[in-house]
Amino acid sequence: MTSITIRDSRAEDIPAITAIYGHWVASGLASFELSPPSADEMAKRREAILAAGFPYLVAEGEGGRVLGYAYASHWRTRPAYRFSCENSVYVHKDAGRGGIGRTLLEALIARCAAQGLRLMVAVIGDSANASSIGLHRACGFTMTGTLPAVGWKFDRWVDSVLMTRPLGEGATTPPRD
Repeated sequence: MTSITIRDSRAEDIPAITAIYGHWVASGLASFELSPPSADEMAKRREAILAAGFPYLVAEGEGGRVLGYAYASHWRTRPAYRFSCENSVYVHKDAGRGGIGRTLLEALIARCAAQGLRLMVAVIGDSANASSIGLHRACGFTMTGTLPAVGWKFDRWVDSVLMTRPLGEGATTPPRD
């Protein structure tokens, strides 16, 4: 595995984050966005995630190069969902299969559990996305279901796979409000 450091994201990471995400929007099915968002839009999204109290992490390689990023966000915004979160993990197109995604996701899981969250949800674009499904399974997620043909991208119907992972005590005890 490439030597990496996991750290909190910074505003100056936005160009690299935008490029990583833009590649996957334009060429993959992990995201159901159709056009890559601008750096300004990505900065706004990051600020909203941080303002909501969620972690937003980057994997930094040699020379300070951002090789991937991960963040948690609201699963749903209604108050009853406040102990659940959704994760997002993206790795630079040239840095896949090096353990970066797993390292990011493990760090994100630990941070969310430490914040008192109880369930992490993965919404994986494309039921054929074996690498993301495998990553989540390796990090303790279990298959919850598939939403068939829920999106239309690249002139075809695309599924979403739902996976979940308990955090901390999970559903074994009431949360501490």
